[in-house]
Amino acid sequence: MKYISTRGKAPALNFEQVLLAGLASDGGLYVPESLPVFSKAEITDMAAMDYPELAQKIITPFVSDCIPSDDLAVIIKETYAEFRHGAVAPLVQLGSNQWVLELFHGPTLAFKDFALQLLGRLLDYVLEREHRKVVIMGATSGDTGSAAIEGCKRCKNIDIFILHPHGRVSDVQRRQMTTVQGSNIHNLAVEGNFDDCQSMVKASFIDKSFLPEDRSLVAVNSINWARIMAQIVYYFYAAVALGAPSRSVAFSVPTGNFGDIFAGYLASKMGLPIERLIIATNQNDVLHRVLTSGTYGRSTLEHSLSPSMDISVSSNFERLLFDLYQRDGAAIAKLMDDFENADITFSAEAMKGLKGLFSSARVDDEETCAQIAKTWAECEYLLDPHSAIGVKAAANAKLKPGTPVISLATAHPAKFPSAIEQAGVAQAPTLPLHLDDLFERTERFEVLANDLSSVQNFMAANLRA
Repeated sequence: MKYISTRGKAPALNFEQVLLAGLASDGGLYVPESLPVFSKAEITDMAAMDYPELAQKIITPFVSDCIPSDDLAVIIKETYAEFRHGAVAPLVQLGSNQWVLELFHGPTLAFKDFALQLLGRLLDYVLEREHRKVVIMGATSGDTGSAAIEGCKRCKNIDIFILHPHGRVSDVQRRQMTTVQGSNIHNLAVEGNFDDCQSMVKASFIDKSFLPEDRSLVAVNSINWARIMAQIVYYFYAAVALGAPSRSVAFSVPTGNFGDIFAGYLASKMGLPIERLIIATNQNDVLHRVLTSGTYGRSTLEHSLSPSMDISVSSNFERLLFDLYQRDGAAIAKLMDDFENADITFSAEAMKGLKGLFSSARVDDEETCAQIAKTWAECEYLLDPHSAIGVKAAANAKLKPGTPVISLATAHPAKFPSAIEQAGVAQAPTLPLHLDDLFERTERFEVLANDLSSVQNFMAANLRA
């Protein structure tokens, strides 16, 4: 399988090259040249598979020219053996047609473990085979950093630098990053917001001259195709558990950067019967504004109770736009160039395609707390603030009668105790046993100015030989 850039000018790459490239050389994002499509019979058979078996079925077409089947099976089995629930991604019923897909049973209690624990092992496999060393640079609004560090801490061929907005992630999220020891691990607290961190990462991928010539830069943010690929799996896993392909399902996805819900879009293109994908946003509602106005524009970033969604530019939205504009790389390049200077408005045809599968909802902090309290009162189920936004959006969605709607529970409530407290829920969330001493562990991080050269100079000075 070959991968092409959304902006049309970068060379096509294979999976291994895309894994190590991150951003395309023309500034675009890599997507598959074509997608595998599963028949109804194949999807029916998926119901009998456990999570690792299904992951192998879904992922194989994307990597088969680079990773032998037996090696891939070992990588996948080792990845999901570290999850604390036998089902890996269990479904919990909240109402007659309301379900929650628990995606927080991985090592760092967030959905990003599904992709980043796998990504770390894929990188380790490729780098060992090629005797190469790389530098990972990533930005996090909370969960990506800890999952990336956990997934890559064992990799001797990687130096990892994770940027997070200083003072704008929860205490649990920060400590999950900053208490992991290792000479190859560097946490950088940038005196800015997530968008500032993300901009530095993108700029560094465009101009890598601050690094030695023998070190390439690898992305762990969802601009890396392997992250999106891994997340496709749990859409199939949840849907077949509730009767697909015999009936359609809907998904409500709390999202800011559009990576997680884009994986759902790809699942639908691969044959999964999805009636609706609901974009659930907090008050930083860039994606909701696109659906309601047709305009994509920046706004002032607000600090919220759901910090992982405090994003004003959705990086992965470009991947969807590529399809909505008939895979016209030149058109996407122009749109993204225009977006650098002003808000952009999408064509009527693009908006028709967008609204054919997607709807959206905006849920502010007050509504988030109300949903946490409501769900606890009705069924004694504790939601984290991000997951509460998904459940609220699902409850308000206009779907065909009888359609199961699955809300993605993207993080464990113990990661956000202040939000639970503000919701007035008496039940305080507790960390799982493997993290019960988290607040006793020593932290290690550097506070840096919101300045690209300061960050790049720090990275260059702290590479291992």
